[in-house]
Amino acid sequence: MQTIYYDLRDTKGQQKEIEDKISAAAKILREGGLVGIPTETVYGLGADGTNPAAVRRIFEVKGRPQDNPLILHVTGAQWLPRYCAQIPPVAYTLARKFWPGPLTMILKRQPAVPDETTAGLDTVGVRCPNHPVTLAIIREAGMAIAAPSANTSGRPSCTSAQDVMEDVGGRIDMVIDGGPCAVGVESTVLDLTREPPRLLRPGGLPVEDIERLIGHIDVDRAVSASLRPEERPGAPGMKYRHYAPQAPVTVVTGSPMNSARKIAERAGPGAGIICFDEYAHLFTQQVVRSLGPSSDKFTQAQRVFEALRSFDSTEVEEIFAQCPDNRGLGLAIGNRLKKAAGFHVINADSQRIILGVTGGTGAGKSSALRAVQDLGGTVIDCDLVYHRVLAEDDAFKNAINEKFPGVFSAEGQLNRKKLGQEVFAKRDRLDQLNAIVYRFLVPVLEQVVASVDGLCVLDAINLFESGLDRLCDRTIAVTAPTELRVKRIMARDHITEQYARLRVNAQKQDEYYRGKCDCELNNASDSPEEFRRDAYLFFERLVEAIQEEKRHG
Repeated sequence: MQTIYYDLRDTKGQQKEIEDKISAAAKILREGGLVGIPTETVYGLGADGTNPAAVRRIFEVKGRPQDNPLILHVTGAQWLPRYCAQIPPVAYTLARKFWPGPLTMILKRQPAVPDETTAGLDTVGVRCPNHPVTLAIIREAGMAIAAPSANTSGRPSCTSAQDVMEDVGGRIDMVIDGGPCAVGVESTVLDLTREPPRLLRPGGLPVEDIERLIGHIDVDRAVSASLRPEERPGAPGMKYRHYAPQAPVTVVTGSPMNSARKIAERAGPGAGIICFDEYAHLFTQQVVRSLGPSSDKFTQAQRVFEALRSFDSTEVEEIFAQCPDNRGLGLAIGNRLKKAAGFHVINADSQRIILGVTGGTGAGKSSALRAVQDLGGTVIDCDLVYHRVLAEDDAFKNAINEKFPGVFSAEGQLNRKKLGQEVFAKRDRLDQLNAIVYRFLVPVLEQVVASVDGLCVLDAINLFESGLDRLCDRTIAVTAPTELRVKRIMARDHITEQYARLRVNAQKQDEYYRGKCDCELNNASDSPEEFRRDAYLFFERLVEAIQEEKRHG
């Protein structure tokens, strides 16, 4: 197939010619063809979003997985009722403020939108692009255009018409050259079918700008981590490795100076380097692509895909990339780099971060701690350390036996039931036991913590009573409604409701933990998996805040 190429970069004095080319593009779309179209974000591979056969051609040309939904492009909010149902008022509020522009809204779909476009979901993404040529094509065609990025699936997105020709030229009907993309990263995707709204993909519209208008929004786990194989993506770019050049990528986060030094330590001669302008001089033996100044995220967004794509024409065998912080456009730039790396990320800010996690049984500490491990953190289970020390330290045993004679067998095994009966019957006896435990256990835990680099979490029911909280940068209370805790304990331990309530009531209540801890992580989720995702985002943001504090003293 010969791909028609139209150059519409210079529109002065050529109005009739421009109109004719726009009409030709619209005609191709109406007839089920594919057109590479310019937008302010990246170039899109456009087709009639209501034509199943045309949409299937998009997937075929790109080699795109069938469960990766597409975005419909429209000319304004007045088109929403054609394709969307149950439209909340906030959608129109956002459209008035940010359209045309790099914001995609996820809404319930109308029957007119085929399954092929939505990957079988009952929702559809819709946005109004801020590019005069593409808006004119949509108006002329008279339908919403489904337009994912015009790259071959998995490769870095296209920010020029030349990139489109390189990836899919000869397999589509037409490419419209509307000049380089002004933003350089895809649109921000916001799910409005949830309350509060959820960020599914960071993009050209910073999250902070959205929150200033409509208040708090949640952030999906897929922004910072890969979806598991069984999870369905709710928006483009959530699940699969994207934006990847041929050579493997390693992303280095942290302060610009520390990340540059870390790359310089690791990158061998001939490696590919994506770095900020200020640090290019460190890499005289490498192939360098500059993102722009470390403070200029607008330039970084415009250059990131170009930089990633450029290495495919070189012989580099590995690529290292500096990553901006998550403020403003940095969240979108970092997301694209991390996806290109398959989330292979090194944190150059090596300061140890210690968190203390506590809370009552059934609140969800286990799921919260698994989220910390998902972040690459080390979890120190104080109860496990207690049992190890008890088994190995005779002085510890002797101290307990001296205060509680007969709780050890002749073989030296602790009779936990007997000890429990002793200490839980009288408060002063429990205090005596705890004093012994803390005396022997706390020094060991201090040594364990000192041996851990990076993120470390102490899981301790008696975090404050033991004094372990003094080791922590932050303390977190994991809380949950009482009735949910009772149900979880009954299901987990296979006990009666009465016994479950006795266990809950015997422990300190959430008010105690709230009053003691720096932060609260409330678990009202329907499933451990959902809470684990929420906890992941909670800890990610908390760690970033602590890192920022440590960087700036």
